[in-house]
Amino acid sequence: MSSILQATRQPELLGQRGGQVESLCCRAEIPRIIDKVARFMTEQLYAQKDIFAMRLALEEAVVNAVRHGNRDDPARRVIVSFLVGPERVLIDVHDEGDGFDPRTVPDPLAAENLERSSGRGLHLMRTYMTWVRFNARGNCVTMCKARERVEVAVKGER
Repeated sequence: MSSILQATRQPELLGQRGGQVESLCCRAEIPRIIDKVARFMTEQLYAQKDIFAMRLALEEAVVNAVRHGNRDDPARRVIVSFLVGPERVLIDVHDEGDGFDPRTVPDPLAAENLERSSGRGLHLMRTYMTWVRFNARGNCVTMCKARERVEVAVKGER
């Protein structure tokens, strides 16, 4: 069972239709999963900004899992678990690799890394999601995107 389903104690999320577990082995399967999460978010009336953030972060997480974690080995699977609730989206991306220490990933904003062609995925995930956490082994990332609140002005108020 994924860590998201084990760790969450939020009944309003566990009963949602937006709770799914998907398995994939290659990058070609990524859009199917991202589209499914986006569809559940659309049904829950999430803002397009939130859906965009999830799409970007989830794609980075899954590409990293396939490429770096599973080393593009089609015999290895990436498991994506997600829960789309009324207030937040929780996503686990778990690969079969050895894992890594996210603290050792170079800062893509450091001067010496600005012209590198890769290495921005973790930064994008952390920027666009509400929070991002890794398991101790470093082969599972859990991300949360809280629904953005939009303040609506009442006519006549300033």
